Amino acid sequence: MNIKENTTMTFEEMKKIVVDTLSCDEDKVTMEASLTEDLEADSLDAVELNMALEEACGVSIPDEELANLKTVGDIFNYINAHV
Repeated sequence: MNIKENTTMTFEEMKKIVVDTLSCDEDKVTMEASLTEDLEADSLDAVELNMALEEACGVSIPDEELANLKTVGDIFNYINAHV
């Protein structure tokens, strides 16, 4: 999936990337879902997700910022604030 640069990402677009990257159940991916607890993502998964999101929308989350983003909603809001 490639989203046009300089446009915001919808939650459904991001949800698909999260499901594809983390191989998790779609119904678990909500704005409130914890990456580590609900989706069982580890640090490598977070890096892979960051790379997939950067490829899709052109926004890369710096490692120091990524460590502070705990939920799917945190990442969604960060990306849309930086497009």
